[in-house]
Amino acid sequence: MPSIKLLSPRLANQIAAGEVVERPASVVKELVENALDAGATRVDIDIEQGGAKLIRVRDDGGGIDEADLPLALSRHATSKIADLEDLETVLSLGFRGEALASISSVSRLSLTSRTVTQEAASRVEVEGREMDARVSPAAHPVGTTVEVRDLFFNTPARRKFLRTEKTELNHVEECVRRQALSRFDTGFSLRHNQKVLQSLRPAETQVDRERRVGSLCGQQFIDNTVVIDAEATGLKLWGWVALPTFSRSQADLQYFFVNGRVIRDRLVAHAVRQAYRDVLYNNRHPAFVLYLEVDPANVDVNVHPTKHEVRFRDGRLVHDFIFRTLHRTLAEVKPDDHFRGAVAQSFSRDASGIQSDGAGAGVWPGAVQGSGEAASYSSAPSQPQHYSGHKDWQARDQMAFYQALNQGGGVTDHATATAPAIGSEALPTPPMADGGEPTLGYAIAQLHGIYILAQSRQGLIMVDMHAAHERITYERMKRALSQQDIKSQPLLVPVSLAVSQKEAALAETHGEGLQQLGLIVERIGPETLAVRQVPALLRGADTEQLLRDVLADLIEHGQSDRIEAVTHELLGTMACHGSVRANRQLTIPEMNALLRDMEATERSGQCNHGRPTWTLMTMTELDKLFLRGR
Repeated sequence: MPSIKLLSPRLANQIAAGEVVERPASVVKELVENALDAGATRVDIDIEQGGAKLIRVRDDGGGIDEADLPLALSRHATSKIADLEDLETVLSLGFRGEALASISSVSRLSLTSRTVTQEAASRVEVEGREMDARVSPAAHPVGTTVEVRDLFFNTPARRKFLRTEKTELNHVEECVRRQALSRFDTGFSLRHNQKVLQSLRPAETQVDRERRVGSLCGQQFIDNTVVIDAEATGLKLWGWVALPTFSRSQADLQYFFVNGRVIRDRLVAHAVRQAYRDVLYNNRHPAFVLYLEVDPANVDVNVHPTKHEVRFRDGRLVHDFIFRTLHRTLAEVKPDDHFRGAVAQSFSRDASGIQSDGAGAGVWPGAVQGSGEAASYSSAPSQPQHYSGHKDWQARDQMAFYQALNQGGGVTDHATATAPAIGSEALPTPPMADGGEPTLGYAIAQLHGIYILAQSRQGLIMVDMHAAHERITYERMKRALSQQDIKSQPLLVPVSLAVSQKEAALAETHGEGLQQLGLIVERIGPETLAVRQVPALLRGADTEQLLRDVLADLIEHGQSDRIEAVTHELLGTMACHGSVRANRQLTIPEMNALLRDMEATERSGQCNHGRPTWTLMTMTELDKLFLRGR
């Protein structure tokens, strides 16, 4: 073996650069974080050739004293922490003191800065094998500009791993997007090859914040979100979560910030996935922009070189808080929230003939000109005289509907009665309540025994009656189950399985918790467990696989919702078989009763398989189909 030698400063920094400088976007991230830590209210980013040729970041922050400039490019030199106590309560984005030194070792870097107390600015550069700093006078306003040229010019092997200019630009744009979402009080601009790609002013009000989120994540995202704002046990969660109907094929629209720092965390991802569990279609991903505020002493940010990961002191508390908040918010989503997104999308597709009421909903004018004639849109069907009131009508409809369903578990016995023709005097339409209108409008017909057609002020609503009733039944069964303890059923022959010592000890430690879930497990050997009782609802399930899955969850997340998930899956199957089937002819009152139940049921926008239960075709879209107003 060769003798031990000290690495040269440049080589040591180049090795460190391998951890934090992966591509141009990594440089942009570090420089923008430094600007934000310096108190900048404006950050301007210029790049050329995807950042390989030039990265320039200018800010209007506090600047750096001339005497401190050489230290700014040295390793392990920082103004952000001084002792261990500071490290345990880090509030700044950067704190390691390695970024500038690492970047300067693999590029041609210059830093120009001026503080408010200085009359002139100074520039610092490093050169040579020992990376000696050279300071010279310069012209610059208060703030700092860092220029990084020819990235990886002296490390050809690293430069070969750079992708095309477009790919590297996409990574830089994503980096700037994250930083702009993390700090609404700061303005950002991004230019590539002298072309402006982003120009964002500070967003102080809620409206301005939503406008920025819409600009960065797409207006369709912000139109289909629910606002989150919850606080409990020293934690605060706020931001925007997308409706389940606005799901993605990839997890590419998920931003989570802890104390202003963007992170990727398995614990957070699990909590969000669990909250969306029975409202997302197969293999779809939720979209969200969420901010968690927590005492800095309760989160460790010093666990990853790029600071993308954190460790919470009480991970289970954080997990449960995020899950409960999102679960409750999604449960409270009503058709009104879906309407807001549907109408907003209609606005964006074709705004002709629509006036905005300033609240995001559409107000259609009383008449729309088309083909030389005026067409009047009534807000509701004509009001008959022989209904005493909305409440009486709703009660009668619901009673008729569920009497029909209770006859043989469906509407088979009731299907023999064919609905009269639309417009017949025998089918009076319910009146409006206090001049208002139910969100899902009023039923007017049934299509092919599958879909309910309803008319509302917004347009035409189409409801999948089986999917809608399936969700209603499923939620009622879940509610009934939650109001009673889970019953266990003893196994005639206990199931014995071999596990690791870690799993056996875990089962022993969590024995009481498992028992509350209806699962009684006994450790009968160092690496052997025996399952003696299982939840009565799951007596037909694979007991061994169920326990192994529960133990795997406990190891990874410290808790398990596996039994609840399997139970709900079983309830979903029961709800599916117990719901109204296709090709069942419903009367108008029965259809209206189903619509009213949807409006009062949690998560009624999707069935328990994640499929949508209804959709809206707005008057604008209908007009467009028939070329009205042209």
